[in-house]
Amino acid sequence: MRVPCDEAVLRSGGSEVPYGERTRLWILTATILGSSVAFIDSTVVNVALPAIQATFHATVVDVQWVVESYGLFLGALILVGGSLGDLFGRRMIFVAGVSIFAIASAACGFASNVDQLIVARSVQGVGAALLVPGSLAIISASFDEKSRGQAIGTWSGFTAITTAAGPVLGGWLVEHASWRWAFFINLPIAASVVVISLWQVPESRRPTAGRIDWIGALLAILGLGGLVYGLLESVNLGWTNRLVLGSLILGFGGLITFVLAEAKVAFPMVPLALFRSPTFSGANLLTLLLYAAVGIFFFLFPLNLIQVQQYSPTAAGSAILPLILLMFLLSRWAGRLVDRYGARGPLIIGPLIAAAGFSLFAVPSIGNGYWKAFFPALVILGSGMTVTVAPLTTVVMNSVHEDRVGTASGINNAVARVAGVLAIAILGIVMVKAFSFHLNRSLARLSVPSHIVQELRANEIRLAGLELPAGLDPIANAAIKQSVREGFVYGFRIVMWICASLSLACAAVASLMIPQKHERHWPVKPSS
Repeated sequence: MRVPCDEAVLRSGGSEVPYGERTRLWILTATILGSSVAFIDSTVVNVALPAIQATFHATVVDVQWVVESYGLFLGALILVGGSLGDLFGRRMIFVAGVSIFAIASAACGFASNVDQLIVARSVQGVGAALLVPGSLAIISASFDEKSRGQAIGTWSGFTAITTAAGPVLGGWLVEHASWRWAFFINLPIAASVVVISLWQVPESRRPTAGRIDWIGALLAILGLGGLVYGLLESVNLGWTNRLVLGSLILGFGGLITFVLAEAKVAFPMVPLALFRSPTFSGANLLTLLLYAAVGIFFFLFPLNLIQVQQYSPTAAGSAILPLILLMFLLSRWAGRLVDRYGARGPLIIGPLIAAAGFSLFAVPSIGNGYWKAFFPALVILGSGMTVTVAPLTTVVMNSVHEDRVGTASGINNAVARVAGVLAIAILGIVMVKAFSFHLNRSLARLSVPSHIVQELRANEIRLAGLELPAGLDPIANAAIKQSVREGFVYGFRIVMWICASLSLACAAVASLMIPQKHERHWPVKPSS
């Protein structure tokens, strides 16, 4: 799912050169394909996770790292990626990002163990941090106000289609070829983007671009990386382990130092003066809470469908389509809601609807039909997200001075991505602990030899991907499999209730911090 404020980034610039229609068509083609590579990959990988876990006999922590390593570098570096484009040339940085992404995708496809895959995914995140803001900045700099609206509509429409096609395509590749092709599919697309960009896309840069905040970028990676590492590995090593404690201390210390450093550097990655606006702060807090819920949902839901409900990868990918299509088809309608009623009302109602959707996901058990169990929940969750995203973008744009709209939109974009990273790390712990509790309680009721119980408990970190010991009689095998699936559903329900609570908290934030009218609100024009 695209994060909020993509369109806001597009609107924040202005055409520096009056390019012709033919050039603009090539520019749109290159940027749409470039953005689509990143959007497709983010949805394809989630559907491929069960197959990846089975191939490498990986734990859920390993699987979390496959997602987290990508999101960590993307979230921490996406603001730097935009600044690099302004300083050194948007086309050059965009092409560099696409090239890095493609090389890393090939490395993902050829990975022989999960550690290699995690490293390659980290490099993919670096590439995405360059190509995603680069594609938006190229469009923003290439279209004037008269033509930019149509360009935004074209970009949004095509990227929505590719985002929707991603899970289905990924599921089909996993089912009929291999999960490795979910990464190899990026290579021909990336190659075409590089050729078109070098051949037809003009170079552009901002003449007054400042310096790159490398200190801020390093501290962001250090802080988020330390925090995520400590949280994920606590499941394996325990909270008292020195490595876990050291990572958490390093993470919190890095983030605190990041805030202090951003207040002092001449060209901060995150200008803290923007947070003087209560509306801007409220919009980003709402983004953090809502996209934390969305992030953990899209991580766990495919695992539930494939490993527990026994869906094929193609069916699991197709199952998510109603939510994505609903957001695409109703996005313009949601934008008109803001024009008519302001942003505050939709930002209260939207998260409340999303909370109802998350609550419905806590109801189904094992073996319930898709149309009865999951389709209504997906429609309601998609409706809530649709009502929320457009007003959220509007609030961010209107909460700061006009010359800071691009920076504010980029910050909100980064917050949404970091929210998913933190949610998978934190709520992943909740999921593992709940699964372990339920499975141990179930095993205590079964007549299973003690050595089998010990082996199962030693591997329960694999969640529903847990492989049963050999030599079990058919009755015991079936009973343990059922217990494993029930344990996953038990944990999934708890996480979905937490997601619903996060959505309710979003509505509370909107009611307290978002003004009724949506004119621009800023206390003073920020000086830094």
